[in-house]
Amino acid sequence: MAGGLAACGSSDGGQGSSSGGSRTVTVVSHDSWAASKDVIAAFEKESGYKVKVLKSGDAGQAVNKAILTKDNPQGDVFFGVDNTLLSRALDNGLFQSYEAKGSDRIKAEYRVDEDKHRVTPVDTGDICVNYDKKYFADHKLAPPRTFEDLVKPEYRNLLVTENAATSSPGLGFLLGTAAEYGDDNWQGYWKKLKANGVKVVDGWEQAYYEEFSGSSAGRKAGGDRPLVVSYGSSPPAEVVFADPRPSTAPTGVAQGTCFRQVEYAGLLSNAANSEGGKAFLDFLLTKRFQEDMPLNMFVHPVTEGAQVPPEFAKYGPQAEDPATMDPAKIADHRDQWVKSWTSLVLK
Repeated sequence: MAGGLAACGSSDGGQGSSSGGSRTVTVVSHDSWAASKDVIAAFEKESGYKVKVLKSGDAGQAVNKAILTKDNPQGDVFFGVDNTLLSRALDNGLFQSYEAKGSDRIKAEYRVDEDKHRVTPVDTGDICVNYDKKYFADHKLAPPRTFEDLVKPEYRNLLVTENAATSSPGLGFLLGTAAEYGDDNWQGYWKKLKANGVKVVDGWEQAYYEEFSGSSAGRKAGGDRPLVVSYGSSPPAEVVFADPRPSTAPTGVAQGTCFRQVEYAGLLSNAANSEGGKAFLDFLLTKRFQEDMPLNMFVHPVTEGAQVPPEFAKYGPQAEDPATMDPAKIADHRDQWVKSWTSLVLK
């Protein structure tokens, strides 16, 4: 979820599964997949399966590719479809039913599809505007806190966001504005945002690593936008990966711009190694994996009792009142909203 902020720690078990008896379980995911080597090794030792991970671009690209190959899938499990894209995956028959062991420990607010169990909630996080603390201190300007702040003259030409048609955080930000302003008024908000100089790029990595002045990579690349659509968990990543580590995060989060994202995993229809896939889905809900996620993928666990490390809790607390939207409403409106957004913002 946090993009390339984390280095992949998964192991490669050789060739993908070719029969039901394969001892390799192949996991198809987005580029942000990461897990500690010792955690994956423990699963491999206990289950007898080797893990192979195939990364397929950002979440939107990965989901679309999985749908196109569903009759002859690349793997057994798909990890990383989120609530903004879930209906597309379910409507296209991407997953088969399986209720993972440990599902009873998933917090109630993250459960979906409980009659068919086609997906398993695995993690959650917030898509939020991040700001460069140094820029705002140097300019003696208070950072924005809300969606409405972003259209004020003092923040003109400061924000970079991702294309809602090609990027998961870009789509999440669009949905956040739709939740905030409603079906009839979100387009008017985006007209104001466009007039105020918002910049749109294709994906999160370009926005965060190249355009955003607050990220370590963005500073080196000459990024000149002190506001970026990213994640509520991006500030702890800036601390954890810095050498030496700073005492405070160089970036902050505009809490009033957050949209709650939930990621799911599922057993792919026509999976060659369905038993291995089921074992892996069970593993995703174990306390070991749930507590490994925060400092690898910079997301929050969804199961009761799973804890986050101190630095994650300190620098990346979840938003207290994030925007949310019923998956059914997303399903009904997403494609038309994206089409309208594209015409309004990109043309």
